Amino acid sequence: MGKTIEKIAQERGHEIVARIDPFNGEDFSAPGFPKAEVVIEFTRPEAAFDNYITCFKHNIPVVSGTTGWLDRLPEIKDYCKKGQTFFYASNFSIGVNIFFELNRQLAKLMNKQPGYEVEMTEVHHTQKLDAPSGTAITLAEDLIDKIDRKDTWELDKQSTDKAIKINALREGEVPGIHTIKYESEVDEITIHHSAKSRQGFALGAVIAAEFTAKNKGFLTMKEMLNF
Repeated sequence: MGKTIEKIAQERGHEIVARIDPFNGEDFSAPGFPKAEVVIEFTRPEAAFDNYITCFKHNIPVVSGTTGWLDRLPEIKDYCKKGQTFFYASNFSIGVNIFFELNRQLAKLMNKQPGYEVEMTEVHHTQKLDAPSGTAITLAEDLIDKIDRKDTWELDKQSTDKAIKINALREGEVPGIHTIKYESEVDEITIHHSAKSRQGFALGAVIAAEFTAKNKGFLTMKEMLNF
């Protein structure tokens, strides 16, 4: 993902002043890093939060594509209230974020249709560490917000009447597939998004970095795409 982001950023006329991975963490202190206008952070859940704080110490805005650390999101929002800038998305694909909006609009309609049961399936590559995906959690939370008869989600088990069942599958090199199904006794309604590659995620992250460089505070795709 980092290499794809770098390629797209350079194609869009941006300069990469630092590249930091698990093997050169000391480069946070190198001369290039403080020159950054924005940091794009795609790492691992256990490293992400500390990386954010290091960036904040240099007053560098962060665009984060790492999932699995959201229990500490309130702390990040507190930093933003004190002057830092942070852009978070569970998925940077423009298409996925349009899918999020479709999910919200359909859920509003289905709130008035108690005869339909809703569940979700997400499929990702075997290297993905967290389950369900951050994208699936975002979709589920939007369903819970719009459908009064649902108040939680459950992973890979028979759901209760109040819970949305999420099936999480890890297969091969799948970039990401998310399907939401409403089923009644007589029919079913399905919305589905399938990523063809990681290119869309990387492009969205670079566009988010461009947006973040011109804005302040806690930012999301809703602000960037003006939904």
